[in-house]
This record gives sequence, structure tokens and C-alpha cells, in this order.
Amino acid sequence: MQIAEKIAAIGRSVFSTELPIRIEAWDGSSAGDRSKPLLRIESRRALRRLMWSPNELGFAQAYVTGELDVPGDSAELDRAFRALWASPAARNGTRATLGPRHYRGVAALALRSGAIGPPPKPPRSQAKVTGRMHTLSRDREVIAHHYDLSNDFYALILDPTMAYSCAYYATPDLTVEKAQIAKLDLICRKLGLREGMRMLDVGCGWGSLSLHAAEYYGVQVTGVTISQQQHQHITEQIERRGLTGRVEVRVQDYREVDDGEYDAVSSIEMGEHVGLDNYPQYAAQLFRHLKPGGRLLLQQMSRHAGAAPGGGPFIEAFIAPDMHMRPLPQTLTFLERAGFEILETQNLREHYARTIADWHRTFDENYDRAVEMVGEEVARVWRLYLVGAGLSFEQGRMGVDQILMRRPTGELAEDPRAIEPQATTWYES
Repeated sequence: MQIAEKIAAIGRSVFSTELPIRIEAWDGSSAGDRSKPLLRIESRRALRRLMWSPNELGFAQAYVTGELDVPGDSAELDRAFRALWASPAARNGTRATLGPRHYRGVAALALRSGAIGPPPKPPRSQAKVTGRMHTLSRDREVIAHHYDLSNDFYALILDPTMAYSCAYYATPDLTVEKAQIAKLDLICRKLGLREGMRMLDVGCGWGSLSLHAAEYYGVQVTGVTISQQQHQHITEQIERRGLTGRVEVRVQDYREVDDGEYDAVSSIEMGEHVGLDNYPQYAAQLFRHLKPGGRLLLQQMSRHAGAAPGGGPFIEAFIAPDMHMRPLPQTLTFLERAGFEILETQNLREHYARTIADWHRTFDENYDRAVEMVGEEVARVWRLYLVGAGLSFEQGRMGVDQILMRRPTGELAEDPRAIEPQATTWYES
């Protein structure tokens, strides 16, 4: 029996059905229907990785290093993912993973094929962070790993607003840039921003919301980030857009902010990075910096009940170490315990699937430039990330919500949805 057929036999046992992909191996052998997506195992080293890091992490390590490949562009990788996730095991809610019996088969094949050996070194692109989880120093290492590749690299993925969060496709025909502006406008309207207000933007990213709120709603904004690259970008944008004195950006952890109360607070897709144990402190800090009667808009990713709370072995190893997501009701409980009154939640999961599809299209158009900038391995990390994340949101394994809250005053407050915005909704122009 040739290598490809031996691997296919293990795969059929894992999936309890005919393998949904075709296999080609380094010895030139192949197995499976030619109409199915192709997985090419370029090196016996891929088997060694799976021996030492079974399942998702081992496959990811082998893919980013090129030890296994799905030949073609991102569309082929997407097709392979869809085929695997459409398998009966995935549809029935069970994970198609290597158990002890399958692992013995992989080990025996590795022994016969000469793949036995010490554990391969992790890929260069894999995160290397140290220290106790969610200390100030470790969090800075984590953020630097993900966000400080370079502003030029992220410009190969994002639209000109540099908004790295779920957009809002208010109408089906919006481009991703206009959908991001629609999201920024939606947040500003929910917060009831008016000229002269002070707003704190916690985890401000590349500053899209901070800049938008100051420029179009007349708000005085303080943004905090622990990414040096993001700070550099926002500083340049403040000067270029004539917002000096209206937007201040600091390299500062949310736990270090200590400058009183604000009229409004926002935190867009940062809560996933603070960790389970630190979430009560995060919620309390947001509450402390909000005036009584002021509003907080939190946009945050989630997992459905019963799912693992992290981003998964690949995302936690290569993209966002220490990430923690949970079902929306659990997050709401944390926020209510901090003292917030929950005004409304809005599910944007389908909008994120489309956002990532637009990012992926832009990245594919710029793929060769990305390889020149960061190398083939990092480019493959991002191709794998965008394909996997897009399908996770499309198929409901991950979600994202906007949560609008108020710090109570003890007095009856007006419905925030009745407040008219002080700036025009200009994304339609």
C-alpha cells in the first residue's frame, strides 16, 4: 500500500466515512476522487508534526511551513475547509479528531516511512510569549506579535479606514470601506455623541472610531492602545486630518488609565483579549471611567454555548495567544455585575462573514506583495486565518455582538435610540 492510501485509510477512520478530500503524498502516490479538493503532503516531516502535535495545531504548523499544502489560491483552501466541515462528523456536532487508535496508526506509518524523530521546531511565525497569562508584560508581547507586523502589512488587508473589526453592511451594496464607516456611525449614534462630549476609546486599534467621532461628531477623544505601530499610525492621522488637540492617543494598558470619568466609552473587539479571570476587572474599569448616565458601546466576539472558549489551537498559537471568548449571556452577566444596565444587543455575525470575505479578497489581490513584505510563511498564516475565520462566522461557530450599556443614575433616562445624531450619516454619499 502506498503512502497516500495509508493516510486516506486513517482519514476514513477519523471521519467514519469516505474521506471528503483527495490525498497526494511525497512518494508520488495518490488516493481519493479527483473531483474532491486536493491535500498534498509534501514531506514526511508533516507526519512527524502530527505525531507530536496531533490535530489542528499540527496541521496548521505543517501548512504554514509548506510541509503540506492545498495547491491553488485561497478558493481551493476554502473548498477544502468546506468539504471537511460538511462531513457527517462535523454536521453531527462531533469533532473529527485523531484519537488514540488513529494516533497509533499515524505513529506506525511514520515509523515505516522514516518520519520518526524528535519534535520539529515550531514555525518561526508561531507566537513566542512568556510569563504568567494576562500580566501587563505578557499582554504587550501578545499584542506586539499580532498587531505590530507593520502598518503597511495591514494596509494590504484592510480598507483605507484601517478598521480591524466587524463592519456593518447597512445596505447590501456597500463596499467594505463604506460598511466600516457605517459601523463607526452606528456606534456614534448609539452612544448619543454630541459636540463637546469626552469619549474614551479603550483598545482603539488604528484609530478609526476615535478619528471619526472627533471629526464628524465634535467629540474630544482619548484613545489607548498597547501597540506601537497603531500609536504611530493614529499620531500621523491626527496631524494629517487636522485633529490635533481633539484626539489624544496613548500607549497605555486599560488597567493603567486613571484620568476620571468620560461622557461615553467604547471598546471595540478588545474584550476577547483580556482573559476570563481579568474580565471583571476590565468591566469594572470601563464602569469607573463612565459618568453616571453615560453610555458604553462594547463590540465583542463570542462562542456558542458548549464550544471551547478560546480561539482554537491555531489562532492561539499564531494569531492571538491567550484569546478568550464566551457565550453572549455570560458576558452580559459580567457586565451587569459590574453595575451596567444593558440597553440592547445587536448580533453582527453575518456582517463579520462578509467583512472577512472582503478582507480576504483584498489580501489575495495583494498576496505577492505580502510575501515580499513578511515572507511566505507569515503570508500562509494569514491565508489560513482568513479562510478559517470567515467560515467560522459564516457557519455560526463564532459570533460578534454590539452591546449598548448605561451607567445608571437612579433617575429615569431617555431611550438612547430616540437621540438624534449631531452629524450626518455620510457613508451613503
